[in-house]
Amino acid sequence: MGSVQMKTARSKSPEPAQVAEELLEQLGSFRPKLVTLFAERKRDQRALNRALRERLPAGTRLIGATTNGEIDNDGMHQGSVVLGALGGDFEVGIGLGRDLSRDAIRAGGQAVRRACDELGVRQADLDPRRHLGLVIDDGFRNKKEELLLGVLEKNQSLVLVGGGASDASLDPAQGSSEIHVDGEVATDGALVALFHTTAPWGALRSHAYTPTGKTLTITKVDDSGYRALEIDGQPATKRYAEVLGIDPDKLGFQHPGGFIAHPTALHVGHEYFMRSPYQPLPDGSIYFVNLLAEDTELELMQLGDTAEFTRQFFVEELPRKVKNPSALLLFQCGARAFIASSTNSVPALSQTFTYAPTAAGLNCSFEIYCGFHINTTLTVLAFGSTP
Repeated sequence: MGSVQMKTARSKSPEPAQVAEELLEQLGSFRPKLVTLFAERKRDQRALNRALRERLPAGTRLIGATTNGEIDNDGMHQGSVVLGALGGDFEVGIGLGRDLSRDAIRAGGQAVRRACDELGVRQADLDPRRHLGLVIDDGFRNKKEELLLGVLEKNQSLVLVGGGASDASLDPAQGSSEIHVDGEVATDGALVALFHTTAPWGALRSHAYTPTGKTLTITKVDDSGYRALEIDGQPATKRYAEVLGIDPDKLGFQHPGGFIAHPTALHVGHEYFMRSPYQPLPDGSIYFVNLLAEDTELELMQLGDTAEFTRQFFVEELPRKVKNPSALLLFQCGARAFIASSTNSVPALSQTFTYAPTAAGLNCSFEIYCGFHINTTLTVLAFGSTP
């Protein structure tokens, strides 16, 4: 029996000290065990971290990330700082893994080991009924799959959820991201926050895609693992366009009738994990944002009404899976916001967050759900309460 409570705060003030004062004032007398900080990328993250750390109670832990947009129950925002403050029946251990781009497996192992040490538990002894992991990585390093191998190496039953720190610019040549771990701001790293709780909880996900009944098989992949050279034994771009019945030049993410409307997913049991193509390349290959393996069969998906799917998730699915949901941490793929913008549905999608229990989150750089690197998805860490 247990419960987790949450309060949120938001500021658009320009100065770090002013932001910190406003956020703490909105929390009032609530004394959290953990705060999450989701902040516009162009802000001075170190000054912001320092200003908050100086004002938070000494025992309150702090984690966070730069964003491509911030989220709370008032909707989706740009240019702000959103704070989530959690208290109640949980303990948390936090670890930071470094040098993600050089050795992501090692960074993952380093982060989870340090988090376990803080909780005083061996990795192999983590109880998947009471322990769960939140992962935030430097999303621009694109190392989630290797990172997860390291985090899960000694306990594959640990449930993980999270996403990548991000930036308003999604161009890897221009964008960058940073993560917050207590009094430190880091890049090229990943944090793992391990929770032990007696409260109800769930790692959940929502996306707006349904299967079409058609499949594509990746038959040839380049050495990087991200470029599909052949699909169904044919040049990748040619075959994908043929299945959709459109011109190959209209496949890219900037075209609403291509990969946006008809991405691919990995079918695992009753789940469809979104693993989308991103751009057709001049040589006829397709660049994916997830690692590919030859002979993998992917489901072709169809985009639906993102706002309505999200509303149904908060109103119907979430209460079925988490008893009395009271606190949510949200990791929404930046692609969902991009798609909403390209389809003139940002107000509708933003409004759906008013249906959620108390929530704080960000538009992130790809998502983590139950050990998978996925995309175009909203992933959620939810806590609830029991009498």
